Amino acid sequence: MPSFSRLRAIFLPVLGALALSACGINSVPAAEEVAKAKWADVQAQYQRRSNLVGNLVATVKAAGKQEQDTLVRVTEARARATSVQVNAEDLSDPAKVQQFQQAQAQLSQGLGRLLANVEAYPDLKTNQNFLDLQSQLEGTENRIAVAIRDYNEAVRGYNTRIRTFPDAIGAKLVHGAKPMTPFQATTPGAEEAPKVDFGN
Repeated sequence: MPSFSRLRAIFLPVLGALALSACGINSVPAAEEVAKAKWADVQAQYQRRSNLVGNLVATVKAAGKQEQDTLVRVTEARARATSVQVNAEDLSDPAKVQQFQQAQAQLSQGLGRLLANVEAYPDLKTNQNFLDLQSQLEGTENRIAVAIRDYNEAVRGYNTRIRTFPDAIGAKLVHGAKPMTPFQATTPGAEEAPKVDFGN
């Protein structure tokens, strides 16, 4: 029959491993990597939109020379949006995430103005290239919304994990984990309903 010290030597490491696994040693970095991957998806969708904007601007430019001011603003907003980069290590810095959000919101506003101004060009509205681009942009905006939702859900899961027992132990002692910043894709004035004017 095995002695008590021998059983202890066998079971102590097993119990220690179980205790460590319950303290976020593996689950915290796994949750962090999920959130980083979701952030990469957000960036990929914004990059897709940025790539499409150049084509949209070129198409509208060919049809409406007098909309030069709007086109210039959209092009400048696109340049600002692509110059603000937030990598996975910056996700715990709210100021950097907010700067990225603001740059993307400015591009969204510029695109909205551009698409609204296009209403004055019946030929452009029926042009197949423009319709395709407009459809691509609308699809991209939907993809961006889904990517942001998925990222925010991953951040919520990570932030909850690093703040709740027992994972908080490993998160603080082993990983030095910091909360990540959720993305708030809001446009200034978005809380106000748009006014619809049919010219009556």
